[in-house]
Amino acid sequence: MTTARYKVAEHLLEVRLPDTMTPRDIIPSFSPFVSEEEGDVLFTMEVSVGTAPDFSAWEEIGQFDCGGANHGVYRQPDGSYAFEISLPDCDGGALSCCMTARDDFRRCEAVLTGDALRQHQFGLNNALMMAFAFAAAEQDTLLVHASVIRHDGRGYLFTAPSGTGKSTHTWLWHKYIPGCDLMNDDNPVVRVVEGEARIYGSPWSGKTPCYRNIWAPIGAITRIEQKLENTIRRMAVVEAFATLLPAVSSMKWDRRVYNGICQAIGHLLPTTPVFWLGCRPDEEAVRVCFAAVKVES
Repeated sequence: MTTARYKVAEHLLEVRLPDTMTPRDIIPSFSPFVSEEEGDVLFTMEVSVGTAPDFSAWEEIGQFDCGGANHGVYRQPDGSYAFEISLPDCDGGALSCCMTARDDFRRCEAVLTGDALRQHQFGLNNALMMAFAFAAAEQDTLLVHASVIRHDGRGYLFTAPSGTGKSTHTWLWHKYIPGCDLMNDDNPVVRVVEGEARIYGSPWSGKTPCYRNIWAPIGAITRIEQKLENTIRRMAVVEAFATLLPAVSSMKWDRRVYNGICQAIGHLLPTTPVFWLGCRPDEEAVRVCFAAVKVES
C-alpha cells in the first residue's frame, strides 16, 4: 500500500493506493498539493481495483447527471453512502469507480473498475472531489462550480450553469485587464477563515488544466447570464443566498451536509458582495463588470 498525503484549501487528506499505482499517474492533478505535514486528516480514501460491489440491497437515492457523467447514489439505514461513478457519455459512459463512505465521509473506500487508466483517473478524481466536499461541509468550506480570476491579490468568482460562458468571461478579463491570472476554471474551494472569505485553487478544474495550490481573499462573486446588453447589479442577501446554494456541491437530502453548507454561505455573505451580470462575450462586458466589482486597494 502506498500512502500519499495532500493539503487542499488548508485541509489535509490521505489517499492509500495499491502498490501497483503511483499517485502521479493516477491523480496527476493532485501533484501541486502534496504535503508532508502531520496532523489530523479531513478524510482517508483507501483505493483498490476490482469488480463493482453490488448495491442492489441499498436504498437508491437517485441517478444524477454530473457534467455529462452519471453518478448513482445509494444509502444504508446507518447513514453510510455508496456512489457509482461513470465516465461521461462522450467517453462511453462506462462505470469507472464505486465509492463507499461513512455518514461523515471521514473514511472512504474506492473500487476502481475496468482496465483503462482513463477510467481509473476519472473515477478516483471524482470520488475524491465528492469526499472532500461532503467531509468539509461543516467546516465553513464550499466546493463551488465557478471560474476564478485573480487581480491585484484578490479572487473574483464567476458562477453560471455549464455552457453559459464563465470560462469565456474570465479569459476576457485576462485579455483586457492587465495583471490577471486564472486561479481555477471549474471547482475552486471557498472558505471562511477567522471571518475572512478566501478562495483556493484545487485539484479539480474541469476541462482546463489549472491545478494551482494558491489562495486569495475574495473580491466578489458574480452570477453570469447571457444577455444582449451588458448590465450589472449587486444582489440583496436573500437573492445572493438563493444564487450561491445551487452552485455549491451538496446533498439536499443529507441534513448534516446541507445544514453545514447553508451555514457556510451564511458566514460568507456578510463580507462578500454578490453581483448579477447580464452580458455579451465582449470587451465591454469585462469593463462593465470590472468597474462594479473591483475592490480598491
